[in-house]
Amino acid sequence: MINLTSTTTVKTASIKALAYGQAGSGKTSLIPTLPTPVILSAEGGLLSISKHDIPFVKIGGMDDLREAYKWLTDSDESKQFESVAIDSISEVAEVCLGAEKATAKDPRQAYGEMQTTMAEVIRTFRDLDKHVLMTAKLEKSQDEMGRILYAPSMPGNKTGQALPYYFDIVAALRVEKDDEGLTQRALMLESDGIWQAKDRSGKLDVWEAPDLAAIIAKIGS
Repeated sequence: MINLTSTTTVKTASIKALAYGQAGSGKTSLIPTLPTPVILSAEGGLLSISKHDIPFVKIGGMDDLREAYKWLTDSDESKQFESVAIDSISEVAEVCLGAEKATAKDPRQAYGEMQTTMAEVIRTFRDLDKHVLMTAKLEKSQDEMGRILYAPSMPGNKTGQALPYYFDIVAALRVEKDDEGLTQRALMLESDGIWQAKDRSGKLDVWEAPDLAAIIAKIGS
């Protein structure tokens, strides 16, 4: 028997977000704004948040990532954390690609295996019963009109193109100067045709302060 349910009953228990930006824009500094986060660090770039007492797990390979997932899902210790941040998913993909290249005879096969593995990794961690943030590097490309486009970066065209579809929120961390020449940081949540961004909740403004706790509260209101 089919039970129909209204979409108005769908509530967001946790956010699943991807944040990307240029090097030095402060992607990692978003992590302390999450509720009680733990970090899976593949880049070793945590110096910018060293003043915050945030536990992290170093991810040096795919085995480390699998062990971290098992710990997150099976251990009592992990229950204290409301959020998980992977910094960065771009670097995890590079590690995965390197491992595949070491065993594949054909480079094309290595990219195909990497794509399959990363799709599984992203879905698996995204579906954790916690807030999930994945950071990504910035990729620039040029369209047929000569415009420079900005999007999250992943090795392999198919992997990069598919990445935003896994998330409810894709935020471009923009660093711009205001009329007075002061540097301002903000999260862009709606695409302008140049920068890739989205907000499935429909509750966020085009521009939001780089504070994920505030964004979570706004979506849940």
